[in-house]
Amino acid sequence: MTGSRPAKDFFRPLAVGAPEPVREVPARPSRAIHFFDPSNAKMAAKVPDMVGTVDVLLGNLEDAVKADNKVAAREGLVEIAQATDFGPTQLWTRINALDSPWVLDDLTTLVPAIGDKLDVVMVPKVQGAEDIHYIDRLLAQLEAKAGLDRPILVHAILETARGVANVEEICGASPRMQGLSLGPADLAADRRMKTTRVGGGHPGYLVREDPPRVDGVANLEASRSTYQQDLWHYTIARMVDACAMHGIYPYYGPFGDISDVVACEDQFRNAFLLGCVGTWSLHPKQIAIANRVFSPSTEDVAHARRVVAAMGDGTGAVMLDGKMEDDASLKQCLVMVELAEQLAAIDPELKAAYDAIEVA
Repeated sequence: MTGSRPAKDFFRPLAVGAPEPVREVPARPSRAIHFFDPSNAKMAAKVPDMVGTVDVLLGNLEDAVKADNKVAAREGLVEIAQATDFGPTQLWTRINALDSPWVLDDLTTLVPAIGDKLDVVMVPKVQGAEDIHYIDRLLAQLEAKAGLDRPILVHAILETARGVANVEEICGASPRMQGLSLGPADLAADRRMKTTRVGGGHPGYLVREDPPRVDGVANLEASRSTYQQDLWHYTIARMVDACAMHGIYPYYGPFGDISDVVACEDQFRNAFLLGCVGTWSLHPKQIAIANRVFSPSTEDVAHARRVVAAMGDGTGAVMLDGKMEDDASLKQCLVMVELAEQLAAIDPELKAAYDAIEVA
């Protein structure tokens, strides 16, 4: 791509003394990225008790935080991070947008103070590779100054039409790239979509079955079934492909209707089936949904293990339960088995469930 670094320089630090960039993004479970407002004392007090119950805790500094609370949120995140042992839970933050007056102070404050605990910086409204290049260089300089021994990774939110159009170059802009999230609300506004929902489907976006025909004539007055469609299918699929191409991870973003847990679970499951590894959580009740949806079922894990056991060296084909399984099936099943092993390492209940599976 134009303006990108030569391949031989791609994994060189961008500042003298900065840590070596990662060559492979760590495959850490991140089924739910739970957002909290560090300026909200009541919400902040709950953070230590949430460690171990959620894969990712994210201190939010951007849109949900009022302008008058930006400094308090930044300072609150520093206090929380310094006082908390996060154990198996990752700590992320969503910084303010790159065109805001707060973003530079976000980074120059957080990296020296809590860079050793911060796993990922989430960058909103990413438009193209140039935004990632800016963050990449700045983080390297701050890491070198702070004496950090590992790089902080970067996660971009797709919430503009230009960002979606440039999604492949965004994914490949830096070895820091950890993944992408869909930002449906801002993206809908930027595209001039006619929905005010934050994620999920829309009853007006549908397909209708053909009218019944009598003696070859369509009865246009007859009742006809309709089926609500997914507004976000195209964007999620494109995001998943771009992430897979560059070895990073795709995520669904927010589902705004906290009370509609059924539709929330449906949207999460659609994203999971398409290839997303996790989603955002805006309320504790969504954590349980995300953990359930983005963890393979015992039935799927049992089948995957059977295929792996039956395929031997991975060549040829076998018949299991009347279905043909071949090398492509094996690759799908290995993804499932690997994910189950990663989740079992951090989730005792899942470990017990997966360990109880018998492979016939």
